[in-house]
Amino acid sequence: MSLKSRFNYFDAFEKQVDLACQEAELLIEIIENFTTSDAVLPEITRAHAIEHAGDEVCHEVFEALAVDFITPIEREDVIAITQGLDDVVDYMESTIQRFYMYNVTSMHPRAVEFARLLLKSCQALKAAMCDFRDFKKSKKLSALLVSVSDVEEEADDLFFHVMRDLYLRSEESPADVFIWDKLFQRLENTADACEHVVDTMRMVMLKNA
Repeated sequence: MSLKSRFNYFDAFEKQVDLACQEAELLIEIIENFTTSDAVLPEITRAHAIEHAGDEVCHEVFEALAVDFITPIEREDVIAITQGLDDVVDYMESTIQRFYMYNVTSMHPRAVEFARLLLKSCQALKAAMCDFRDFKKSKKLSALLVSVSDVEEEADDLFFHVMRDLYLRSEESPADVFIWDKLFQRLENTADACEHVVDTMRMVMLKNA
C-alpha cells in the first residue's frame, strides 16, 4: 500500500498568489471599462469566484495543518502566509464590490494607476513565492522580496498624493470624497497586505539562517 502523499504548502502558496494576480487583472479590467455601478454587478460574480477558489486553498492548508506532525516551516508562519495572501484577494474583491455598493458614478482618474501597482505587486510576490520553496538555498529570494517592498513604497507614495489631491479638489462632492477615501484606503490595504506576506517570508529566512 502506497503512503498518502504529503500536502505541499509551497504549492498552496503559489496557487494563492496566482489567484491574487487574477483578481488584480480583473480589478484593472473593471476600472478601465467602467461605465456605471450597475454594469459592475456581473463582474462581482467573477471576483467572488476567484476569492472562493482562494478560500478553498486556505481550507486545504488548515486541514493539512490539523494532521501534519511536521511542516516545512513553522506552523504559525504557514498560517500567517496563508491568511496574508487571502487578505490580498479579499481586499481586491471587496473593492470591486464597493464600486457597486457605493453606487460609484464615475471612476477616479488615478484608480487604474493604483490597480496597476497592485498587479505589479502581486506579480513580484508571485516571482518571490515561486523561489520560496528553496529559501534555504536561494541566492535571489532576498532581491525578489525587495522588489515587492519597492512596489509597496510606490503605492504608499501614490496614496499620499492621491489623498491630498482628493481633499483639495473643490469640484468633488462630499459624498464622492467620502467614497473615494474609503476606496483608496482599501487599495492601500491591499498593497500593505502584500508587504505583510513578505515580512513573514523574511522572518522564515531569518529563523532558518
